[in-house]
Amino acid sequence: MGGFFGAVSRRDIILDVFFGTDYHSHLGTRSAGLSVWNAQTGCSRQIHSIATTPFRTKFEKDLDSLHGCCGLGCISDADPQPLLVRSHLGLYAIVTVGAVTNAEALVERCFAGRGGQFMAMSSGKVNTTELVAALINEADSLVEGILHAQALIEGSMTILLMTGPGELIAARDRLGRLPVLIGRDAEGMCVSFESFAFRKLGYEPACELGPQQIVRLTPEGCQTLSPATGRMRICAFLWTYYGYPNSNYQGVNVELMRYRNGASMARAEKARGTLPAVDFVAGVPDSGIPHAMGFANESGLPLARPFVKYTPTWPRSFMPESQSARSQVARMKQIPIPELIEDRKLLFVDDSIVRGTQLRETVEFLYASGAKEVHMRSACPPILYPCKYLNFSRIGPETELLARSVVRTLEPDASDETLRDYADGSTARGQCLLHEICRRFGFDTLGYQSLDGLLEAVGLDRDQICTYCWNGRE
Repeated sequence: MGGFFGAVSRRDIILDVFFGTDYHSHLGTRSAGLSVWNAQTGCSRQIHSIATTPFRTKFEKDLDSLHGCCGLGCISDADPQPLLVRSHLGLYAIVTVGAVTNAEALVERCFAGRGGQFMAMSSGKVNTTELVAALINEADSLVEGILHAQALIEGSMTILLMTGPGELIAARDRLGRLPVLIGRDAEGMCVSFESFAFRKLGYEPACELGPQQIVRLTPEGCQTLSPATGRMRICAFLWTYYGYPNSNYQGVNVELMRYRNGASMARAEKARGTLPAVDFVAGVPDSGIPHAMGFANESGLPLARPFVKYTPTWPRSFMPESQSARSQVARMKQIPIPELIEDRKLLFVDDSIVRGTQLRETVEFLYASGAKEVHMRSACPPILYPCKYLNFSRIGPETELLARSVVRTLEPDASDETLRDYADGSTARGQCLLHEICRRFGFDTLGYQSLDGLLEAVGLDRDQICTYCWNGRE
């Protein structure tokens, strides 16, 4: 997916931008960049690959050469950025986070006037951030350009600009699918995806942007350039998986939501009489653990940690590009605690089940380590639709989704309404889906959180939350 951090102040902000960006490393694994505005030297920029080396290691050596009172940084799971752009709107640095599903059509649109050109990447594709900049430059001002680009883009686009005068312009995407938070200290302002990032740096919360709101940040404060719209569809996956535990989105803390979500799952199981008799409840590290804590506390079953992840050398299992390499890293990281596995009945809670590749290997690993029973619970409903709004996972066709691929074998021509029936574990189709996945993976039982239960755990108005990946509804 990706994330960004920016700061503008009366003092040198390079360390704030460095650490603030580093605190977004959990959101992407491909590339990262920093750009700083200095009144004497202008814009400086550095971009590095973080596919095999963490952000901090790659950028520490650049700190001596990057100084200024205004700067931004990004973690990108897509194309290299930030980009430096010079146009009739002036010189600015730009970073973007989102997805453009109609990119090729927009590129051809830019070519239509025969004056446009792009620096093609080795694949022949155009850097998404460069495309967004080209759309912005079609307008007469940066604000008009941002609104123009967001109106043309199918998907979503959150944008952060650093302008030549040493100011930041931040724009939340059109339907607020991702958060943008503003912080303040005695000498300036900052902008961030993760609230804990600026709190740790000594900034206090100032505001959270509304959908499509655009603001200018200067050392003196935050000025709204274009107001927020009324409709919001923030991504629920931020709470179930992507968000860091101590972050808040729309006032809802990630860790507390996960506790509530796990507790909701346990209450529902007790009410149905389907709660298995197990020795331990455990979370699949890392984001499954708080869901499991809520489940264990509500069910009264003991919480344990039957295996741990060895992370000093490979902190993120999805870091390699190839699936085979990611799977090998996942296997190497799983270190069992035999005393908590051998002859034990275990119930695991994971944040989600997407492809199921690593989950299959985890179950095989547990049985090979002597587990007597393995029961699996997903803290969100079956994922049936690849996200078309955010690059939240490197998913290609829908057939890569475990639940969708199983449905295709059970009912190849399933309609959207039929798919929603399969997603409901209380229906006959839903039970078929559960039984088939259990058969393939060797679970003793499988259960998914209901959409109602998940939305209740988030606690926001349901019309404000995007649930497309579960029910296909815009």
